[in-house]
Amino acid sequence: MVTIVVLGSTLREAVGASEMTVEVSGPTTVKKLIETHQDRMGGLLPYLARREALITINKRVGTVDSLVKDGDIIKFAFQSHVVYEGPRDIPI
Repeated sequence: MVTIVVLGSTLREAVGASEMTVEVSGPTTVKKLIETHQDRMGGLLPYLARREALITINKRVGTVDSLVKDGDIIKFAFQSHVVYEGPRDIPI
């Protein structure tokens, strides 16, 4: 079983939950896990395609191609495309 934690209202609204558990039969990727459980997690796919979701697996940054196995905790957090350029972003 894998625990999915969805952080932030944007992604929570997309999937309708803040936490869920799903069964895995063996090691799989984050993307395949979501595609297999589209009825519950399919709302994440557009955000992943636009790279607007940060993925962590057991407190380590991951990608859609990262392997997931039984017992893992996967967290998804919304991130916008706004880039902070340090002092150049501050008007003078």
